[in-house]
Amino acid sequence: MVHMTIEMPEEALAALRTDSEGFARQLRLAAAVKWYELRRVSQERAAKIAGLSRAEFIDALGQFGVSPFQCSADEAMEEADRE
Repeated sequence: MVHMTIEMPEEALAALRTDSEGFARQLRLAAAVKWYELRRVSQERAAKIAGLSRAEFIDALGQFGVSPFQCSADEAMEEADRE
């Protein structure tokens, strides 16, 4: 596992009402959700980045307002029409 050090103003932690460990968890989750939303990583990989099970990650997607599906409704309909 890679370990990184990030400098962060204390006000950021205070604003989020968390400690450094909680902030690190939230940062990992936010990054994983965004990378998943941008289709840069799969659900499985994003869940590992976030330190969650896949089911927990899918739940977290809902909290961020991100669809668990990586295709739009139109894309799904087009794919269904092809079959």
